Amino acid sequence: MEKAQNYANHVRWYPLVHFVITPLLTINLIYQIVRLGFEPDWDHGFEVIVAIVLILMSLASRLQALKAQDRVIRLEERLRYREVLSPGLAARASALPTGKMISLRFASDEELPGLVERVLAGALSNSKEIKSEIREWRGDYLRV
Repeated sequence: MEKAQNYANHVRWYPLVHFVITPLLTINLIYQIVRLGFEPDWDHGFEVIVAIVLILMSLASRLQALKAQDRVIRLEERLRYREVLSPGLAARASALPTGKMISLRFASDEELPGLVERVLAGALSNSKEIKSEIREWRGDYLRV
């Protein structure tokens, strides 16, 4: 079983991306730049461009996966708001920006109404503030 998640350890590292693909692509880019420096020609220049495109593709695929997860989290949280919050508060909470919803997903059902009220009142304005106020942490062990 995974270690219990909390504010201090909730950041997820995807080892294949963070510790294999990204370093290898970075090393490749540096190597291609060095080769271009020693032998400046169109072929080596093109290889630098390809190395940059590979990094951009890796970044784009990661961002697309995270955006899809954010959409699912937003939907899950809206459904949760209907179950846990009063109808009026659920309607107001469903209009929160996605980033704030994503931060609130870590709050327990018991803490959620109070935190939502504080977010709506403007007392908690960013993800870091919201997450740091959560006392009973609901871990998200599926995010990649």
